[in-house]
Amino acid sequence: MTKAPYKREYKQSSGRGKDYTIRCDGCGRNVPRFKTFVSYSGLRLDPELVRLVGRKNVHVYMQKKYYCPKCARNLGIVQPGKLGKRRRSEL
Repeated sequence: MTKAPYKREYKQSSGRGKDYTIRCDGCGRNVPRFKTFVSYSGLRLDPELVRLVGRKNVHVYMQKKYYCPKCARNLGIVQPGKLGKRRRSEL
């Protein structure tokens, strides 16, 4: 079995018990929450524009999306680690 091209740093301890699952927003697969990668999508405004209009008058909607490791690699949220770069340079 080959290693994953990213470093797995799951911060789950055995004392926490079973973690709940989340449905991936890319492929719809059920993944434990600690394995997902979070990405924010929404509208970003220029800070000067927000300052001119006023912070109370502007409402910016940010959506939190959870992706499984496979979708996160394909979408470019997670970059391949050293192992993936080494394989590409050998070819």
